[in-house]
Amino acid sequence: MNRLSDRIFGLAMICVALVYIASAMQVQVSFLSDPVGSKAFPIGVASVAIICCVVMILRPDEEPDWPVMWTVVSIIISVLLLVGYSYALKPMGFLIPTAIVSGALSYQINPKPLSAVLTGLGLSIGLFVLFRYILDLGLVPFGKGWF
Repeated sequence: MNRLSDRIFGLAMICVALVYIASAMQVQVSFLSDPVGSKAFPIGVASVAIICCVVMILRPDEEPDWPVMWTVVSIIISVLLLVGYSYALKPMGFLIPTAIVSGALSYQINPKPLSAVLTGLGLSIGLFVLFRYILDLGLVPFGKGWF
């Protein structure tokens, strides 16, 4: 039965990837676009997904190992943290939400509090320097009216 479920999932994901390619083909390209174009990345992602799904259909897993319940809870916590992060970026700026969320995710991977705090601070500052000064993106370090 598991072999059939892998094949059905692979076929369904191929359909999703084809719809993704069709929607990427609808993107209007201006004459000032980069050499690769704005269509190439989503089409490339969908193409890799199709290759993976074909492999899943041709060689399904014998018996998948399902994660324990704590792993599922950890994934749900991570998704909630990332959704909250996306909502916190505009009012709080980049540094504080990034430090909190990356520290919390680091703690989930390796539950050592000091290591998680240092990872959160290091990623927050390091990514801010990379995005703001090296890649020249317009990140706001703190929310309006904080300082």
